[in-house]
Amino acid sequence: MNSETYYHVLMLERDSRQLREALAVLARRNLRGAVATTARAARTFLEQYRWHLVFIGDDFPVDSGGPRSDLLTLLRTEHPEVPIVMMCENQASQAAVAGLRAGCVDVLEKPLQAEAVEAILDRRLPNHKAGRIATVVGDDGRAYPIIGQSEPLKQAVRMAEAVAATSAPVLITGPSGTGKELLAGLIHNRSKRSDGPLVRVNCAALNESLLESELFGHEKGAFTGALMCHKGRLERAHGGTLFLDEITETPPSFQAKLLRALEQMQFERVGGSESIRVNVRLISTTNQDIIRQVHKGAFRADLYYRLCGVHIAMPALADRKDDLPELIWWFINEFAGEAGRAITEIDRRTLDVFNAYSWPGNIRQLRNVVRSAMILGKGSKLSITETPWLLQELRRNLGVQPLDDEPPFALAGHSLEELERRAILDTLRREDGNRTRAARILGISDRTLRQKVKKYNDVAEPAVTAAD
Repeated sequence: MNSETYYHVLMLERDSRQLREALAVLARRNLRGAVATTARAARTFLEQYRWHLVFIGDDFPVDSGGPRSDLLTLLRTEHPEVPIVMMCENQASQAAVAGLRAGCVDVLEKPLQAEAVEAILDRRLPNHKAGRIATVVGDDGRAYPIIGQSEPLKQAVRMAEAVAATSAPVLITGPSGTGKELLAGLIHNRSKRSDGPLVRVNCAALNESLLESELFGHEKGAFTGALMCHKGRLERAHGGTLFLDEITETPPSFQAKLLRALEQMQFERVGGSESIRVNVRLISTTNQDIIRQVHKGAFRADLYYRLCGVHIAMPALADRKDDLPELIWWFINEFAGEAGRAITEIDRRTLDVFNAYSWPGNIRQLRNVVRSAMILGKGSKLSITETPWLLQELRRNLGVQPLDDEPPFALAGHSLEELERRAILDTLRREDGNRTRAARILGISDRTLRQKVKKYNDVAEPAVTAAD
């Protein structure tokens, strides 16, 4: 599979001549198509790759003459997220009806016509252009693009590419959800160790005893439940890259053991006495201010200096909002198959809200927001106004302007009384009239809020509610 082609379509048809038009359409849209003419080939393809769309012929052969529904059941069970399109001689045939009942999202008549295939792809696999700055190939052989062209992102990627060919340890910092793991994968891909393993240790998910066992391994009988010898991740990373994710989550006592192992590039398994030598490249990440952690004594200074050969800061989404349109289109591509919507444009007001929002959850949060808007909305335009609860959640963040035509309120030139009145009015509106929540946000008591509402009698109170 071409690693630069991100979306793959599997076509299950005994007569591949029926698919010429469809394969030409896939090629024009930069989609990778594969054809299986037997059940054995189909199973091999399904096991080896991740597919984004599957076409299956009504007369596709199955093992031992079994019914077509068995293969459809297998696809729906093992690959429930993949849309399946049935190909039939007649859209009104019993096979077509059975396919729809079995979970197919649509039916096309054979031989496939380009226009019909285009319409399916518009809804299920649009492949809108989204500018990428680099591509990471994962252990599964899939391509994972780094989307965006903003200057802060370019700077991080340039540093990653520059340091990749060296053996220098790399520390990647940045808030959660910014793509630190993807950048670590890029460094490994571009390194001289790319043929070796990239072994990840999620330091935040393991307590101290499990961390030690997972990293260094253990001998049989080292502790209760150690029924066999276990190679640790440090040993498995030999010749490749050890990726220590969220390194600041490790306790100080473990940090001392880790430092000793990294300095000497040798260690003993838990319960063992034999020294094991390794040769690994180190990449670490953290979402914390690691210098502050060092000053507080929560992270060892000597370990910090060992890990931080080169420091790369991954920018928050709030610092690279120029990339928002590209990222949105990428997520539209990703969730089109799930939502079944052919999106052709993004609502201008939605982009305004996105640009005003601070995105504390970064790209991970944006992905979820686009997914919700895709699933819950309708039509060809992506608009957050179709999901009021989501819109309200984003507008609660400071700095988000209203979607209506009301001009932004300038602080300068108004009395303190007017500013107070406006703050109370806007907060009550934002909280749907809930006085308890509004008082909590304003930092005043419920009684004080009632008095001020009475004072500013032009603040409408019919919808005000007393409690959560």
